[in-house]
Amino acid sequence: MSPFDLGPALLFCPADRPERFRGALAKADAVILDLEDAVLPDSKAAARGNLIDADVDPDRVIVRVNAPGSEAFASDIATLSQTDFRTVMVAKTESAKSLDVFDGRFSLIALCETARGIHAADRIAAHPRVVAMMWGAEDLVASLGGTSSRHSDGSYRDIARYSRSRVLLESGAQGKAAIDAVHVDLDDVDGLEREAADAAASGFRATACIHPNQVAVIRDAYRPDEAAIAWAGAVLKAAETERGVFRFEGRMIDEPVLRHARSVMSRVR
Repeated sequence: MSPFDLGPALLFCPADRPERFRGALAKADAVILDLEDAVLPDSKAAARGNLIDADVDPDRVIVRVNAPGSEAFASDIATLSQTDFRTVMVAKTESAKSLDVFDGRFSLIALCETARGIHAADRIAAHPRVVAMMWGAEDLVASLGGTSSRHSDGSYRDIARYSRSRVLLESGAQGKAAIDAVHVDLDDVDGLEREAADAAASGFRATACIHPNQVAVIRDAYRPDEAAIAWAGAVLKAAETERGVFRFEGRMIDEPVLRHARSVMSRVR
């Protein structure tokens, strides 16, 4: 089982703050220990040491390493080999070839957050080590020379919406999981709730977050309401005695609708 299969709320935690590791794991479904953006260059060596010394459940941990080709990347990989952590998020993944450095011990989450990464999302998703894809809005817009991923009303600009959809589509085409990007406005609870609910309905497996207060919002958004659970359970029960397309509560039910029902039930925790 991968960490993102444990629940929908994945909480980032800086790897240079080891005193937060256990607390983050207690609050979230899984934790992303970050060696990249959350850690200043002068603190990266200490952060790697913290990973080696960490006494936490490796099955609930994802480690985000620095971008392939960066000065820190090789050191990150060498550190991982000294730990039991085996699920790795690769920041700023821009090509499938850059992932070949990882051997069969590791399962990879490719973080596509630049123009090149989004452009190559189909090939990245097809890489045999990749088990999931994630996208990022802010680095993406920065890579294009832009200044903001969102409009003044909080909605994503078209380029961000396209990138989100492309990562979801290419992940699905390869049978891989998709993880939605963080919502950086910590005070915008309604916006986070809308995005997480849309992510769940669209087919994302999980949503990453940057503050413990966002965990419950994400969990609630991914959890189907009682009416949806009741409908899904009833229609799947009815399908056990039906053949092919059938009528249920005034609606024609075929295999795609049954798959929707199974997805609803898979999110009941």
